[in-house]
Amino acid sequence: MNYQDTLNWMFNQLPMYQTQGATAYRKDITNTVLLSNHLGNPEVQLKCIHVAGTNGKGSTSHLLASVLMEAGYKVGLYTSPHLKDYRERITINGEPISEAYVCRFIAENKSFFETHNLSFFEMSVGLAFDYFVQEQTDINIIEVGMGGRLDATNIITPLISVITNIGLDHTQFLGDTLEAIAFEKAGIIKTNVPVVIGEYLPQTKPVFVLKANETNSEIYFAADLVQEDYPCGLLGDYQFYNKKTVIQTLRVLQGKQLLTVSEEHIKSGFLKVIDNTNLQGRWQQLGTHPKIICDTAHNAHGLAIVLNQLKKEAYHQLHIVLGVVNDKKLDDILTLFPKNAKYYFCKPDIPRGLEASVLREKAMLFGLKGEIYDSVSAAYDNSRKNAAANDFIYVGGSTFVVAEIL
Repeated sequence: MNYQDTLNWMFNQLPMYQTQGATAYRKDITNTVLLSNHLGNPEVQLKCIHVAGTNGKGSTSHLLASVLMEAGYKVGLYTSPHLKDYRERITINGEPISEAYVCRFIAENKSFFETHNLSFFEMSVGLAFDYFVQEQTDINIIEVGMGGRLDATNIITPLISVITNIGLDHTQFLGDTLEAIAFEKAGIIKTNVPVVIGEYLPQTKPVFVLKANETNSEIYFAADLVQEDYPCGLLGDYQFYNKKTVIQTLRVLQGKQLLTVSEEHIKSGFLKVIDNTNLQGRWQQLGTHPKIICDTAHNAHGLAIVLNQLKKEAYHQLHIVLGVVNDKKLDDILTLFPKNAKYYFCKPDIPRGLEASVLREKAMLFGLKGEIYDSVSAAYDNSRKNAAANDFIYVGGSTFVVAEIL
C-alpha cells in the first residue's frame, strides 16, 4: 500500500475517535500492552515526559519540545489529533515521520492489528514509540489522547508527569464531575515519579495530592511556584499558565540532573515554538484587514479564555465562523459567545460533526444569529466577503473546523 492507501486503511478499518467519537474510545490498555510486547517493548527504552490535561496539553507539549530542541536535544513529540496530515502526530525536532516509515510499520504489523482489532490510536502510539527508539531520540514528549489512567500512552514510566488543568470535557467517558475527571488524569502519576500540576481548583487539588501520596511522588503546583512570564510565539491568553507549567517541569528535571536546560533555552524555546514545532491553530492570525484569528478551543474551559481575549480586540463588526462536534454540551458553550456578532454556522467534515441547522437552532436560543452554510470553507469564504477592513473574523468551536481552513 502507498501512503494514502495506508492512511485510508488506518482511518476506515479501525475505530478513530477523531472522526467517530464514542464508538472508537477504548477504556482499556490491554491492547496497548499486547502491541508493546509484540514490538519488543520500545517504551522501556525511551526517556519521556508525559502530558495530560483537559486543555493546554498540546501547547504545553510543543513548548516543552521547543525548549529542549533549543537546549540541543533530539526531541520526539507525540500529539493528537492532527490538523492537516497524520504525520503531524509523530515528529522529531519538528520533522514529521516519513511516509515510508508509516507504510512500512503498518505493512509489517497489519496482521497483528487485524487479529487483535487494535484501534487507530493504539496503532499510532505503537508507531510513535517504535519510531522514537529506531531514531534514538534523547527525550520524548508524549501527549495523552484522552483522560490518562486508561489511555494507550499510559504504558510508559516517564521522567516526570504533567497535568495542565481540569475542565468538564469528554464527560461521557471520564465522568461528569471535576473530581472524577481529575482522578482519570491523575492516573498518569507513577510510583516515585514527580508530577507537575499546571492549574488546580479546590475540587481537583485533593485528588492530585492523594494520588501523589499513594505513589510517593513529589508534587509541584506550577501556578503557585513560577513567577516568570516570558514572551512566547503562542499568543493566546491561555498560554500564561501553560508557560508556568513548562518552566516548572523543566526546573524539576534540571534540579534532578535529568536534563540540562537554562533560562535562556526556555526564553528562546518559547519565542521559537512555532518555527521549531510547526504548531498551528492556537490564537493563530490568518489575516490583518480584517483581522482573522482561528483557535482550536472547543470546550467551555478553553473557550471562556479565548472569548474573553476576543473582548479585548478593537473592531467595527465581529464575524464568527462556528462549527462543533456532536458530543459537546452546547448549553455550556453557547452561553459564552457574544450576541453582537454575525454567525456563520457550519458542520466540520467528519462523521462526528454536528449539523449546522441543529447548531443554529440551538444558538438562536442564546440570542446568536446567523446563516447556515453547507461547508466550513463556504462559511469562511462568506465571512471574508462580508467583513470590512476594520472588522474581526474568529473561526473556531472545533479543532476540525480550524483544520479545514488552514
